[in-house]
Parts: sequence; structure tokens; C-alpha cells
Amino acid sequence: MAKTISPLTLFLFLLLSSISLTLATDYPLFTKSRWIVNKKGHRVKLACANWPSHLKPVVAEGLSSQPMDLISKKIKDMGFNCVRLTWPLELMINDTLAFNVTVKQSFERYGLDHELQGIYTHNPSIVNIPLINAFQSVVYSLGRHDVMVILDNHKTVPGWCCSNDDPDAFFGDPKFNPDLWMLGLKKMATIFMNVNNVVGMSLRNELRGYNHTSKDWYKYMQKGAEAVHTSNPNVLVILSGLNFDADLSFLQDRPVNLSFKKKLVLELHWYSFTDGTGQWKSHNVNDFCSQMFTKERRTGGFVLEQGFPLFLSEFGTDQRGGDFEGNRYMSCMLAWAAEKDIDWAVWALTGVYYFREGKRGVVEAYGMLDANWHNVHNYTYLRRLSVIQPPHKGPGIKHNHHKKIFHPLTGLCLVRKSPCHESELTLGPCTEGEPWSYSHGGILEIKGGHKSCLEGETTVGRSVKLGKKCTKIEQISATKMHLSLKTNDGSLVCLDVDSDNNVVANSCKCLTGNVTCEPASQWFKIF
Repeated sequence: MAKTISPLTLFLFLLLSSISLTLATDYPLFTKSRWIVNKKGHRVKLACANWPSHLKPVVAEGLSSQPMDLISKKIKDMGFNCVRLTWPLELMINDTLAFNVTVKQSFERYGLDHELQGIYTHNPSIVNIPLINAFQSVVYSLGRHDVMVILDNHKTVPGWCCSNDDPDAFFGDPKFNPDLWMLGLKKMATIFMNVNNVVGMSLRNELRGYNHTSKDWYKYMQKGAEAVHTSNPNVLVILSGLNFDADLSFLQDRPVNLSFKKKLVLELHWYSFTDGTGQWKSHNVNDFCSQMFTKERRTGGFVLEQGFPLFLSEFGTDQRGGDFEGNRYMSCMLAWAAEKDIDWAVWALTGVYYFREGKRGVVEAYGMLDANWHNVHNYTYLRRLSVIQPPHKGPGIKHNHHKKIFHPLTGLCLVRKSPCHESELTLGPCTEGEPWSYSHGGILEIKGGHKSCLEGETTVGRSVKLGKKCTKIEQISATKMHLSLKTNDGSLVCLDVDSDNNVVANSCKCLTGNVTCEPASQWFKIF
């Protein structure tokens, strides 16, 4: 058995050892109106993956499958610059758990012998160290690969989350003592005071339950924010809303009142089931997606207009392809996220869990990595996310005035098929950066050198081309994502995509009414 270490000794060791980790980046981060910026005032967009570390073993998932440095590198290689690293409050308020239980002991407690053997194989250096040290090691590994970290207090007691019946759903519940919560936040903030890649702390995940009120939200979240900022003034302070973090609407009439400035970020969650089970398949998708645009503005998007960054800290869907509602939701959500250019964290990095809800080796259908934590689970899904990974607007971002025409279903953008000015159009990587503009008169054109615009010289089923005879392009349907034009014979058609990703003109479909019709091939978001 590992030798017992006093909590005070280990706490001081953590503080001292954290000083050695520095990155050649302009940290800490601040807020500037709705943007997150670095010390130079240039925008830094959070494009994160959630890495769970809050389940019963209290060890970051995946370390029995791959070396942590390999996972950190994979995160960076997939285009993410950030991890939302979850942790249970007991890691900070239960000194025995944090400082005297080793990784080995934790895995043995739950009979995870096979998983422990994997830790011996892939990450032997953490086997006999306390759980808090193992958590810190993951943060350091991410720092070595220039990946930022948001520390997310996910729940109190280690385990899966979340339901209204949880004993730690809201302040004052049996397992959610506000004073202990603030103590835990202070300790976590202090431990990572000098770890530069720890850029933010999310105070609590998915506040919910039968007793949650906005009155208590203000009372405790504002105190928690002050506690974190006092303990570590470097980090962004991230506040979640009510109703499983799907609702910030109460902030419209009463803003947060804090003693500090330029550090506050608000967070929101949005899944297909956030909008009610069955809703995405029982409505016309155009109509319902438009309703969701309105709802997201009402429940959270308004904070951008108030001058605060919005962090969509959880979203995602089943990547195995069979989630009918999730697939519809994803195209809608991506269009919204691209237009708003928000900061975000996808759920989740996980390939497979050590131990979830009493079962070993549970595969995460929403996971970015496969079950062996080595390969990308779904490359098409990753490609769709790649469009929202880089910043498109904000301080220090070049070509802010240029537009992109994004096809959410594929994760590609409208580009020329050839360099000539009368080229046909196709879909290609959004990084190619065609300098599109869209005027109030409905003219969609590529600027630079000789201007070329979309022509109406086409018929149903034929390619759409650039040229000099500009035609008016209208954003129709409730979502404004159908781009329509009139053909030679006066017919109204919409831009569509064929099986080879060529852009063609087809009859506009699924504009309203029909609940089974799939419009996503004709959805284009201009942003």
C-alpha cells in the first residue's frame, strides 16, 4: 500500500510544482465585450472537447487505453485547442480521497483489474500516486501540447450525471452544501494558480432539480464567482444557467453583479433532447429549426448582445449515424454556432468509460475517439466541427468582412470548381477562404481581381455557375438557409448538392409543413 501523505504537505507540493508549467502563449485570457481575448487583445476562440474525470474512479477516462501524452496530442491533432476537464467536488473537499487514495486503490475499489492493468501498461507513472496528482498530471500533459483547460466542477459525488433526482442537483440538496462547494472551488483555483494553460473555471455543471430558483442562483453563483476570482484572478469565471444549463433567460432583466470585470463568461448546453424527446421528428425541420434559433436567443444567445461571451459547453449527438433526431438537430445547431461564432466544447472526447452507472467498458456513442482511444470515431463528424473550430470574427481576426457559405450537412463550404471566373460551384474545405459577399440586393459574389457572381443561367438539375450576369439570391424558408434563384424560364429553384458535392439547382424542398421531408442538402448558412 502506498505511504500516506499529509494533505497539507501534498497541497504545498502541488502549489510549488505548478509554478514550473509555462507556455509561450499570451495568457491569461480576458473578455472584451462578447469576445475572449489574450493579453494583446486578440481573440482566442475556445474550441474544446469535454474530457470526463468525474466518474467513480476519479481518473481522467482513457488512461487505461493510451498514454496521456498521446491522447493530448490527438486532441491537438483533431483541431481542438481546449479541454473542458470535469471533476467531482469531493476531489477537493474530501482530503482522504484526494491525497491518500491512489489510482491503483481507486481502480481496485471498483474491481477494475483489467483497466488497472491498462494503466500499468500505458501510464505507469500514475499508478501509485494520489488521485489529485493524477488529475494534475493530465492538466500538465495538455499544457505540454499547448491545449488550454477549463476546469469544470461537474457534480459533488463521483459518478454519472445528471437527473433531477440527484442528491447534488442544486444548492442545499443533501449532497450540495454551498459552503463546501465554495471551499472546493477555492482550493482547486489555488492549486492551478500558476498553471498557465488553465484558462478558466466552470463553477458548476447543469444546475437543476425540483428546488432550483433564480433567487438562489444569484445568491450562490455570485459568491462562488468571487471566491474563484479571489483565489485565482487569472482564470475566466464561467457561470452555467438553470434547467440543466439550458436557460439563462433570467439574466435578461437582472445582470450578474460582481466586483471584478473582464473575466465573466456564461455557458449554455444544447442537445437534441434539450428541446423535448420526439420534437425533431414530429415537426417540419425548417419550421422547428427556426423556432430553435428563436429559443436559443431567448434562453442564452441574448448575452452576446449584452456584451458577454457565450460558451456552448456541451452539445453533440450519436456518431454511429442512426440518431434521426440528432442528425436533424446537428445541422441546425452547427448553422447557429457558425453564424454566432461562439466558443464551445463538444461532448465528449471519450471512447469508452472505465465504469459508468454500474457497468464496465461502456462505449460513448457521442465520443470523438473510438473505443481504443486512438482513432477518430467519425471523420465526417469531425469535419463538420472543423468549420466552427477557428475564429471567424472578433478582435485581431483578418478578413472580418468576408462571408462564408457553409453547408452544415457536410461541413464544407461553397467554392469554385476551377480558378476561372465563370467556374461551376462545388463544396470544398472552408479553409480555402473564398472572399464571398452578400449584398442587401441579394447579389452573391466573389470579390478580388475580377468579380464573379452567381448567375441564373441554369435549369433544374444542372450546375450553378459564376459569371457576370448576376441574379438575385434570396434566403427563403423559416430558417433563411434555402438560397433561391430564378432560372432562365423564370422557375424558382434552390441551391442543392449532388452525390459528388457539386452545387446544382433543384426544386426547393421541405419549405414548410411536411414532417418527413429532409431539407439539409439545401441548407446553406451565410456567415
